[in-house]
Order: sequence, then structure tokens, then C-alpha cells
Amino acid sequence: MHSAFFLLLGASLARFLLRHPGEPRTPWVIALSVVLALLYVLGPVLGSAAPTRPRPPTTPDGNGIGDGDGGLGTDGPDSGVGSRTPARLAVLLWLALVVAVWVVLVLLAPSFAWCAVPLFYTGLRILPARPALALIALLTAFVVAAQLQLAGRFDPNLLLAPPAVAAIATAGFVHMQRQAARQRALIDDLLRTRRELAATERRAGTLAERQRLAMEIHDTLAQGLSSQQMLLQAADRVWDAEPVKARTHVRTAGSIAERSLTEARRFVHDLAPADLADGGGLVAALRALAVRESRTGPPVRFHAEGTPAALPERAESALLRIAQGALANVREHADARTAALTLTCLDDQIVLDVADDGRGFVPGASNRTRAGVRGHGLPAIRARARDLGGTLTIESAPGEGTVLTVSVPLAVRPPGLPPEDLSGRSPAAPGPGTPPPAGHPPLEQP
Repeated sequence: MHSAFFLLLGASLARFLLRHPGEPRTPWVIALSVVLALLYVLGPVLGSAAPTRPRPPTTPDGNGIGDGDGGLGTDGPDSGVGSRTPARLAVLLWLALVVAVWVVLVLLAPSFAWCAVPLFYTGLRILPARPALALIALLTAFVVAAQLQLAGRFDPNLLLAPPAVAAIATAGFVHMQRQAARQRALIDDLLRTRRELAATERRAGTLAERQRLAMEIHDTLAQGLSSQQMLLQAADRVWDAEPVKARTHVRTAGSIAERSLTEARRFVHDLAPADLADGGGLVAALRALAVRESRTGPPVRFHAEGTPAALPERAESALLRIAQGALANVREHADARTAALTLTCLDDQIVLDVADDGRGFVPGASNRTRAGVRGHGLPAIRARARDLGGTLTIESAPGEGTVLTVSVPLAVRPPGLPPEDLSGRSPAAPGPGTPPPAGHPPLEQP
């Protein structure tokens, strides 16, 4: 708009000098053209000092048009012609001087009439809706009068063209401002949505991390402390009567404490199970787990079937933690004589079975610990299985032992699958009273 204004001003002055050389009004026209150019250059300086509070654009019957797009001054929702701030008054005075000089120029030389088009946008940017429309109507009337004077006769085209141009210019400006307002609103909504989504993801990530840490602590440090407590209590009971047995319990508790310390250090370092960190793979880690659990609870027999498939470290870690949690439940709650840990590697899935010949329970019932607090073992196992895209099946009945089966597909499915079956039969999990799955050593019945 600034470039167009100076181009039209220069073209109008050149036309006047070419068609009216040596007229008495020529010095006045030249002087007023220079004054108008200088005033227009002064506008951005005044506009930078004026308040730049953007206001949403509205239709001409609303409260304002303009959005503070870096033009010659903007006005907020509470701004208007009556605003009394010095900067605002300076901008309004500047606009009045520009229009007054332009009107005088048009009266002296009608060819300057088309400089009104850039002034349309200047008024729309600076003034509220109604004063801006009044200014546009005034400028359009001078343009019509100047064009008719230049033609020297009545021409309907000259009477209708300037109002049409003014209407198109105003409508285009209003539409552009509405589109800009919608775009700003969409950007604001997008930024707000992104902030909310980021906050939600942070909260979800925090909760997921808390749950993961809780499961890791339960499957490592908590189990080790529980085993140490049981062994030290047993050593205390036989300390005087059977000192050799008591010292054995203490040494076993010490080895468990050493193992727990290793787990804690590994936990702090990278949260990877110490058994897997030794490099022996899942089978070796499960075999070491069975040996270790046999020292503090019922004997655990381990058996592996098939060729172990290459699993991601995350899946191996989760399966090892599931086995740790299940065997901890057997040791603390099942009152079992023996237990069996079986890893079956099939073509499309890996099946982990943990079976015991203990007292069993009713799957799905609210199983609480002796202290009356709901245990964390089964929910953690269920969460780990779901996180791997697998299924958890529990087969048990009072007095008939328990078989816990976790099936993990080799092509890991995303989370959010239907909940695991806690009561129905499964080919990978035999029911109470039936032989253990393939690969299980026979269990002694209570």
C-alpha cells in the first residue's frame, strides 16, 4: 500500500505537469505533493509510537475493523476516535492532515483522486468501523467529483466505478482481516491443544513410569527383603536349638542381600535385570532364578522346550520379572511343596508357565495378603503381559494348586487387547485336576 501510494502520487503529479505546464497553480500542486509525501512518510513513525493492541475484526456494523497488522497504528477493543492517549491523538491528527492535503490537491488537480485507494486501507487500519466507513465514503465522493470534472460531462461509468472500487477494497480488507482472525484463533487453539496434549502425555508418562518402577521394585528389592525377613525369622527361631541350621539361614539371607544389592545397583543404572545382564539369555536367567528360589521356598524345577527365539531385551526383561513375581507369590502365599517353571518356545509365541501344588485360590476373587492389603504381584504380572501384547491365564481352585500361563506373541501386538481370561480353559494352561502342560515335571499333590 505504501509503494502504491507513492506510485500513484508521482504518476498524478507527472500527468498534471505534462497537461498543465506553466499554470499559476503548478507551484501549489508541486508543494502540496511534496507535503503529502512527507506527511505519509511520517505516518509509520507515529504508528510505531501508538498503542499496538490488536482487536478482532468485525463487520461494518460491529465494533471495529483492523487487527494491528503493523500498519500506521492500531486500536484495541476500547479504542476509538475519542481515545485520549497522546500517541493515539497524534495518529488521528496525522490522518486528518493527510486527508486535508489530499482534498486540497484533488480540488486543484483532479488527477490526484486515485491516491484515495491506499488511503482507504490506511483509514481501515487506524479507525474503528463506522468512522472508517465514513472516511471511505468522503474519499469516494471526492473521487467521483474529480473524475466527472476531468471528463467534462456526465458519465454513468465514472459515477459508479469509484464506489464499486471502494466497496471491493473495503470488502477485501474485511475478508482478509476475518481470515487472519480465524487463522490466529486456529493457531491459538492448536498451540493450546499441543500444550494440553504435552501436559497429558507428561502425566501419562509419569504414571506409566511410576507403575513400571513399582513393578520393578516389587519384583526385585521387595522380594529380596521378604525372603531375608523369612530366613532371619527362621534363624531366630532355631538359633539356640539348631545353631548350624540358623547359620545356614543367615548365610542364605546374606546371599540374598548381596543379590538384592546387585539388583539395586543395576536398577539404578539401567533397570535391566541382573540375570539378563550376565549375558546368558532368558533361559539361563530363568534357570538361575529357579535355583535361587529353591533356596528360600519350595523346590522349583525349570524346563525349557523348543529353540529359544530372539526376543527384544524389553520382552526378556518382562518375562523374567513375571517369573519372579509368580514364584514370589508361590513362596509367600501358596504353601506349596514343589513348583515348576516352564518356558515353551513355539513358532508364533513364547509361553511361560508357573505351576505349583499349593492350596490354590479362586481366580478373580479379591485375594489379599495376610495383612489385609491387596497384593501387587498379579496386577503387575497382568500389566506386564498386556504391555507385551500377550495374555495371562490363571487356572486354580482351592486345594488343587495353581497354573499361571503367560503367552507372548513373537510379533508383539500393541497394548489395548481384550482382557485376559481368568477362568476359561486354554490349550496352554490345563485346568485343576488335569496333567500339567507339556514340559512340566509331575507335581506332587498335597
